[in-house]
Amino acid sequence: MNDLIYSLNATMPVFLVILAGYIFNRMGMFSEGFISSANKFIFNVCLPVMVFEDLASENIIESFNGSLVIFSGVITTIAFAVIWLCAKLFIRDKLIVGAFVQAAYRSSVAVMGFAFMQNICGDSGLIPMIIIGCVPLYNIYAVTVLTFEAEDAVNDTDKKGKLKKAAAGIAKNPIIIGIVIGCIGSLLNVYSFMPPIMSKTLSSLSSIASPLSLIVIGASFEGKKALAKLRPTAVCCAVKLVILPLVFLSAAVLMGFRGEALLALIIMLGSPTTPSCYIMAKNMKNDGVLTSSVIAATTLLSSVTLTFWIYIAKIMGYIS
Repeated sequence: MNDLIYSLNATMPVFLVILAGYIFNRMGMFSEGFISSANKFIFNVCLPVMVFEDLASENIIESFNGSLVIFSGVITTIAFAVIWLCAKLFIRDKLIVGAFVQAAYRSSVAVMGFAFMQNICGDSGLIPMIIIGCVPLYNIYAVTVLTFEAEDAVNDTDKKGKLKKAAAGIAKNPIIIGIVIGCIGSLLNVYSFMPPIMSKTLSSLSSIASPLSLIVIGASFEGKKALAKLRPTAVCCAVKLVILPLVFLSAAVLMGFRGEALLALIIMLGSPTTPSCYIMAKNMKNDGVLTSSVIAATTLLSSVTLTFWIYIAKIMGYIS
């Protein structure tokens, strides 16, 4: 019951903020111009600052766990490749492939991972290792699939042009830049000598990222259009919350992961689809309706599924 309460406390407020954004927009509080500008501001400023702060404020050398970093990177790569291949083969509407793939493999570990781990363990634990192992790949793979599957690229046969565009997108991706600078900041221990004026400014910008992203997701949610995409939303949720955790947590147990390391992997695999998926999908001309639907659904459902995976691991003695 305690685990259920912890998960509900972490997920339900997120879902309710999305709902609030939807209600506020229906009340006429937001304009299309505001939503569009907010998308760009979150993507280019708030999310990179948030990732930087998460990493730079931690001592990644002291807590470094090589096997966990490598394992999280490997399973992220496998999940991405298999989902993209299956989406290309089985999804008829090619305009939703990029959004489907990104929403299916990409977890909210950078946004919600710390909250989950702190609720359960009282500290951030090994979540920074998970961020190092998978979040850069999340963004590299997202830029790649969204570039190749964008609305204006589906019928484009210029593969070299797409590769160049994807490479440029990866190099310029603000979140990837935030991760690189954050790791450097951690190695240099920048927060030990950073002026309070600067650290408080960064903290303010970082704290905006999650709530503003969720408000914009809710405000952009198009109920009637989302109803037309219930089937891909349901499949995407099943992949994200059930299939990937079942396959890769089983592999993790067989590989010998236990305790905090296994709990970090459960949070990585069982967390809902990250709100930044919507921001990237919209900015890279992919399907925002499907993305926002999956974010809302996985946020709500993960309060049950994540609790289930934690409960199973506990009764089997894999975590204390």
